[in-house]
Amino acid sequence: MQCDWPLLGPLQWMRYVNKQVKVKAGKDEERRGWLLTVDPVSASLVLVDFKEDGGASVQVVMGHAVEEVEVLQEADEETTQRLQSSFLPAKTRRLDPEELRKKRAGVRSWLEKNRIPVEEEGDDLRVAGVLTITPPYGPEDCCSSNQIILDRIQKLIQSVFQIQTDHTETDPDCPSTMEV
Repeated sequence: MQCDWPLLGPLQWMRYVNKQVKVKAGKDEERRGWLLTVDPVSASLVLVDFKEDGGASVQVVMGHAVEEVEVLQEADEETTQRLQSSFLPAKTRRLDPEELRKKRAGVRSWLEKNRIPVEEEGDDLRVAGVLTITPPYGPEDCCSSNQIILDRIQKLIQSVFQIQTDHTETDPDCPSTMEV
């Protein structure tokens, strides 16, 4: 493709995303990989190369250095899924809707047992009207502008995960009373 890569813009760059590309940058440099994304400000390309052991390597090619971009291969459905989920936390990738529903119900129940007002708003949990917990409902999934409430709810949610972990480690054959 063109040597004026940074001038193409996002609409043109999107044609290359989720495709295996060969990028010429500099005099003798050439990079190959699956194009994950293009930075809209710098036009830098993020290339992912999947390893045989299941891992991935990531290369960033600075936009100003790009001389040519050539599409080598279109991504199949599996590769597209793998690219999109490569940088998500493992637990986010593997939870199906039923597991998320059980986890939401468990967190809600735990908060209510601790006399915290909580309501469901779609897939989110809304706590006391000032904090939102999004899937997959862990401490890191809490959002609030009130730092004190945020900290306390995160600690409370962390405690339910700790109780469940301790319970499972002491008696793995005994089912947990929490669905979190």
